[in-house]
Amino acid sequence: MSLTKRILIAMAAGLGVGILLNIVMQQGLLDATVTGWLDEFIVVGVFDAVGRIFVASLKLLVVPLVFVSLVCGASSLGGNSRMGAMAAKTLALYVMTTAIAISIALLLGNLVRPGDGIGLGEASSFAAKTAPSLKDVIVNIFPSNPIQAMAEGNMLQVIVFSLLMGIAIAQSGESGSRVKVWFEDMNDIVMKMVGILMELAPYGVFCLLAKLFAGLGAGAILDLSLYFSTVVLALLLHCFGVYGMILKTLTRIDPLAFFRHLRPLMMFAFSTSSSNATLPITLRTAEEKLGVDNRVASFTVPLGATINMDGTAIMQGVATAFIAQAYQVDIGLSGYLMVVLTATLASVGTAGVPGVGLITLAMVLQQVNLPVEGIALIIGVDRLLDMMRTAVNVSGDSMVTLTVAKSEGLWDEATFKATPPQADR
Repeated sequence: MSLTKRILIAMAAGLGVGILLNIVMQQGLLDATVTGWLDEFIVVGVFDAVGRIFVASLKLLVVPLVFVSLVCGASSLGGNSRMGAMAAKTLALYVMTTAIAISIALLLGNLVRPGDGIGLGEASSFAAKTAPSLKDVIVNIFPSNPIQAMAEGNMLQVIVFSLLMGIAIAQSGESGSRVKVWFEDMNDIVMKMVGILMELAPYGVFCLLAKLFAGLGAGAILDLSLYFSTVVLALLLHCFGVYGMILKTLTRIDPLAFFRHLRPLMMFAFSTSSSNATLPITLRTAEEKLGVDNRVASFTVPLGATINMDGTAIMQGVATAFIAQAYQVDIGLSGYLMVVLTATLASVGTAGVPGVGLITLAMVLQQVNLPVEGIALIIGVDRLLDMMRTAVNVSGDSMVTLTVAKSEGLWDEATFKATPPQADR
């Protein structure tokens, strides 16, 4: 059975078991002792432990994979004048898709108007963490201690250090060549570790979803169904409409084939809710299924996992419209333009970890003088939406990676066509 089918079965089983456990525990259908045992031993014990181990194992590979792979790619392109052009294309595409994403979200938010008639309640509260200023974000891109950056998982600093080392290796003659061979061997070993984890993925996916829905149940969606549906619609339009159109227009590559190759990756992202945790799978998919050369993928994929948050931007756009409508505040056209600008800039330096969208949403709301306390209205369904928008984020990373590779002549069409989407490795 292919990996895709096994993950689909694990997802369905996790959803079913989680919702069933939620019903049993919430409705008191079993003896209190049995219910307590199910909650403490099965849900909080087994499911939570296995799920957290799975996510931790993925995160374990992120820093070594990004460092080793990016050094390999940068050392191959170090003497190539195209590196600057490639970086410019990548950044331009990431910023463009984020701006489009937030615009679609605001448009749908004002057409559907999910916040009309919402009862706010006096107890709603949300303590927002302070977002860093744009100056701090730019300064903090450059590491003073690369070992500390790796230990803390600061991906932008790891990327900068990896690029510098790769370029230095390319310009170091014979000694650089010896070091480059070592990094290429290490890259093969780390990718093998990713393959081992992928085989264990269905068990991790099952436990993650079972634990989540045992706590939430299906009722969380029903309470905010119109807001939830608006965000989902915007995510689907952006992922399959905008990404597909950009890919077809700029590369002439079939979007359907592209998304078929991406199915296992999107399932991983959905289950982990973290672009960073999914990064090893994204890089492996780009190279082994999409046919992207490592010199491109090793740069565009880690950068995308750090700064390309289209799914998060969509949530921020719909949530801003929703909160403005709920509080009956008209922020006007200038306010919505400010939301587009702020949300686009906020995606730069945003860490790819679960829940970070709420922090940047607080910054967006403050820019247009909307009450930050309104975030309390959407917290109930944000965890579910976080799963979906992460799948959109990694799809955007893959689309930009493939587009840049095609434009640079570093795309292997034979690999793209020779890998049957059904035979996921």
